[in-house]
Amino acid sequence: MDLGLTDETALVTASTSGLGKASATALAAEGANVVLCGRDEGRLDDAIEDVRETATGDVTGVSADITDPDDVEALVEATVEAFGSLDHLVLSAGGPPSGPFLDTAERDWYEAYDLLVMSAVRTVKAAHPYLSESDAGTVTAITSTSVETPVGGLVLSNAVRRGVIGLVETLAVELAPDVRANAVLPGPFETPRIEELVEQAVERGEYPDYETGIADWGVDIPMERVGAPQELGDVVAFLASERASYVNGVSLPIDGGRLQQG
Repeated sequence: MDLGLTDETALVTASTSGLGKASATALAAEGANVVLCGRDEGRLDDAIEDVRETATGDVTGVSADITDPDDVEALVEATVEAFGSLDHLVLSAGGPPSGPFLDTAERDWYEAYDLLVMSAVRTVKAAHPYLSESDAGTVTAITSTSVETPVGGLVLSNAVRRGVIGLVETLAVELAPDVRANAVLPGPFETPRIEELVEQAVERGEYPDYETGIADWGVDIPMERVGAPQELGDVVAFLASERASYVNGVSLPIDGGRLQQG
């Protein structure tokens, strides 16, 4: 299926690894010109090379901290300077620190809000003039199924990410019909973060090997496995495409059916 993304421009924040990188990969493979971003220039260069392996569009990157307002403005301007337009914005961000409510400092709340919500607010505001000029403008936020069902020990993610959903639902009304806005809610995916957690569990003797550990992450999922990052990336590319031209204001779980078990 041709998603009609050839020669369109997509900016994917926090895209040097994990689900952001998978989204950038899917968009570039469909012919979009893609700008990646991250704080670590070495990781950014590596990610650009990886995404280019399957890209049919052009791929570049900008070193940026999405919690820095000046960096966000420069990131959007660099995207437009590179490709002359901005059609699709994918909002990704790293996860805030884990921990229960009583062990979470007040400063942690402000930092999580800045990382997850204000980074999205600033990026959308900077990108909106260009998205609204496009015939295909979209915003897609990568959040988490924790906005629907809280995850133990992740109070910051559980609480603060819901602000992103409220933002997306508001954008879907206020920016339409020029710009569509949606969110994807990933469950467990075999990202570097989960790989690290499983490897640590193996070192502690909780699992005999990595394969057993990663399989255990999927035992309560109807699909009986965790997701591959590219399965999330493909959905992000679809939501950006003309094939999803009437999809607006949706928060779509991508979790193998796990929320249905709640």
